[in-house]
Amino acid sequence: MKKAALHNLGCKVNAYETEAMEELLKKDGFTIVSFDEKADVYVINTCSVTNIADRKSRQMIHKCKKMNPDACVVAAGCYVQNFGKDIADELGADIILGNNKKNELVEKVHEYFQNLDASNGPILECFDINDGNVEYENMHIEKDSEHTRAFVKVQDGCNQFCSYCIIPFARGRIRSRAIDDVVEEVTGLAKAGYKEVVITGIHLSSFGSGTEFGLADLLEAVQKIDGIERIRMGSLEPQIVTEDFAKRVSALSKMCPHFHLSLQSGCDTVLKRMNRKYTIEEYTNGVNILRKYFSNPAITTDIIVGFPGETEEEFNETVAYVDEIAFAELHVFAYSKRAGTKAATMPNQIINAVKKDRSAKLIEAGNMQTKAYRENHIGQELDILFEEEAQIDGENYFIGFSKEYIKCAIKAEGESLSNVILKAKAVSITKDNEYLIVEI
Repeated sequence: MKKAALHNLGCKVNAYETEAMEELLKKDGFTIVSFDEKADVYVINTCSVTNIADRKSRQMIHKCKKMNPDACVVAAGCYVQNFGKDIADELGADIILGNNKKNELVEKVHEYFQNLDASNGPILECFDINDGNVEYENMHIEKDSEHTRAFVKVQDGCNQFCSYCIIPFARGRIRSRAIDDVVEEVTGLAKAGYKEVVITGIHLSSFGSGTEFGLADLLEAVQKIDGIERIRMGSLEPQIVTEDFAKRVSALSKMCPHFHLSLQSGCDTVLKRMNRKYTIEEYTNGVNILRKYFSNPAITTDIIVGFPGETEEEFNETVAYVDEIAFAELHVFAYSKRAGTKAATMPNQIINAVKKDRSAKLIEAGNMQTKAYRENHIGQELDILFEEEAQIDGENYFIGFSKEYIKCAIKAEGESLSNVILKAKAVSITKDNEYLIVEI
């Protein structure tokens, strides 16, 4: 029986696809082992969101050959989709699978071992994914519950072409999964013991584009599945938050009041250079609608600092806007030049020292807002899905997340609370602001 090991780089969509490939190998009779163990087949699901991600992808591919020179090394995903045809011979992988080809993993592995003595170079399966006729590649996960939360991919591709982003070229145009297919998979996950699903995609807001269905229709279908107690969504574009969308979603009892609305900059002139498709006014409108239909929802976001041409005044506009919105959490990134994007050739690139300084200022502001949001819940009763045990100041606690995605902790007494949902009252916050301490 051959052994296989898989390693994922990048986003939650990649993680989902890696799990799906793992199940394909299992069904074919492979034993799945830790990536640090010697295996007959190594699968690297690569990422290409930054130049650093490209480098990590190459490093992991080379590491596999060092661990076992006789192994079959499979490089899949975004990095090889972008560059696989040009660097196939030097990459060191035996099989190169671009996006929308991952379902062919087992077939290509068999092909490799059947032709092991032939020196024909790597098996290359990459095609022009930017062809508008590319269909959604159905992948499924059916694994037994090892955790409480499962990510479910429902959409692929992106039509936005933000000036800093390479992903539309690696993932192709938007395409969506059939709602019935999603329901079937989530039903299986519920039977396997999962309590929460996170609906995700490369550009989730475009789910159903070109059809008579949309994201709200999908969420309403998942709401009806027995055994699933919570529904979360991945990153959203602010334009999707209309009165109708928020009204429909707020009517779903399983929907978590936690929304990751992508911002990137709090300044309209920077957003325009980024080729983002909204204004600050439109973003604010989306936030206000969510706060109208949900009580104190967690609104989190991503921000890029040091984008080409960002002046001190423009950065200060972002800082002021962050203060105005009062997010539950900020993810701050210093702009990283990405070869192949328009932003990489823009004038007035910001030096690293300035980017580092701006990142630090915004991270500090974000930490203060996170602390304030969590402290605001002290004294309130929260629904918490407990997931694991951990030590806090030398004492044992059960750890879980509220529906707002606040990390909570309760003293470990009696039986395990793993995969249990309880109502508990928040009584304090730890010194590092990492946990809300709760009591039943």
